[in-house]
Amino acid sequence: MSQEPQDSTDVNAAIDGELRLLDPAVRLSRALAATLLDPEFVEVGASGKRWTYEEMIAALPDLEGGGADGPRIEPSEMTGVVLAPGLVHLMYETVLDGRRARRSSLWRRRAGETAWRLYYHQGTPVPGGEGSGRA
Repeated sequence: MSQEPQDSTDVNAAIDGELRLLDPAVRLSRALAATLLDPEFVEVGASGKRWTYEEMIAALPDLEGGGADGPRIEPSEMTGVVLAPGLVHLMYETVLDGRRARRSSLWRRRAGETAWRLYYHQGTPVPGGEGSGRA
């Protein structure tokens, strides 16, 4: 089944937002990060910790992957699908300082708005030695 052009545009917008959130310059700027996170944002991190919007904005500059000199978050295999108008689901893997995680994000664009914002994110560690790809 082929994607509709609008679906492709929406998925690409969500991917662009996700990649911006992985950029150390954005992670170091609470103001920039705030423009990409939905006010109702929730994350369940690879550590198992649950984060709210306020907690993430406060902590993001100090989390791994934010420093200009530290390890960078390296994404791969990023794919997405439109679940409903204004809702995109992304899946991908990351490597950070040798640790792999599988990630899932929901990006939302509210009615009457043009900006896509990250609504929900979950990271799950990949056990050592397990191959990439999906079962």
